[in-house]
Amino acid sequence: MSTHELYTKDPGAATWQVPASGAARFSWEAMYVGQEGGSGRERLLALYQKGKDKQWDGAKRIDWELEVDPYNPLGTPDEALTLYGTRHWSKLTEKDKGELRRHYTAWNFSQFLHGEQGAMVCAARIVESVPDLDAKFYSATQTMDEARHAEIFGRFLHEKVGMVYPINDNLQALLGDTLRDSRWDMPYLGMQVLIEGLALAAFGMIRDTTDKPLPKQILAYVMQDEARHVAFGRMALRDYYRQLTDAELREREEFVIEGCHLMRDRLRGVEVLENFGISRKEAEEFSEQSEFLHLFRKLLFSRIVPCVKDIGLWGGRLQKAYLDMGVFEMGDSNLDLLMSQDEEIAEALDRERFAAEEADRVAEVEAAIAEGADPA
Repeated sequence: MSTHELYTKDPGAATWQVPASGAARFSWEAMYVGQEGGSGRERLLALYQKGKDKQWDGAKRIDWELEVDPYNPLGTPDEALTLYGTRHWSKLTEKDKGELRRHYTAWNFSQFLHGEQGAMVCAARIVESVPDLDAKFYSATQTMDEARHAEIFGRFLHEKVGMVYPINDNLQALLGDTLRDSRWDMPYLGMQVLIEGLALAAFGMIRDTTDKPLPKQILAYVMQDEARHVAFGRMALRDYYRQLTDAELREREEFVIEGCHLMRDRLRGVEVLENFGISRKEAEEFSEQSEFLHLFRKLLFSRIVPCVKDIGLWGGRLQKAYLDMGVFEMGDSNLDLLMSQDEEIAEALDRERFAAEEADRVAEVEAAIAEGADPA
């Protein structure tokens, strides 16, 4: 079945063309990991090496044989659903509640899919436009990472949920603004800081609350990759932004402010409630009252604010915007600790799985030995 047949509504044209400007920059430098006296930045080349070492196959590392109930893919409790406690809740049958869970999972994972599709294009744009060869090297590994993520989310939606939502208009707008800008650093800022920060918050929230093994595996492994991507963006932008004028920094801070407002106010899954016959106005009101949304926003800014501060975008206007949003204090969050936790969670899942597989193999061998020793 094609993806087009699984969409909840017509997504429009099969392809989306974003006019792009800017230069493709070539570097005739020869550079490699471990090069003595080379011009590459050691930390960035080390990250490139890690990007190579950490490649994995989503068809093999993830256990796709795990069953998923499409009407409760994440084990979402009633209390976490936006309609819970509203006048509509008592009218829902158990089947309706299952459909609601299915739609919310489809909406979330569809935005993950479309975000990764955008990230793949942005990473490829960075390969094309960034002037330094070491950054091109790393971005090439990230392009492969994002392709793998898009493949995985697409497979989960096709095989386990059976439903896909079009890209949210506001996510598409932010992605378009990121891609249209001719300045080579803007795909970093829009993608690595804002959209990846958004994704990490959403991934982490589901990873840490679901009791379903397949989505937990998927999100843990994807987040392990994303931790490298954010580290790369921070490293590259921190170096570059030290060279910019105050006016140039203000332009980028304005872009961040607009992007943060958009993500905070517009990515709420209102489309799901509209599919259940609820007006947009009422759907927006219900979404705003959702404890799930409030927690998501807190997690969202715990990833973005310290990253923005770390790369040097911390002017008075941006600080005031974060004060107004009530998230200013998150600038002091330990981003490195969050990223190391993401890596550890993925590695712990691998250890658990390898131990279970080893136990199964031992049991098979013992059974075979016992069968061979049976005189009958």
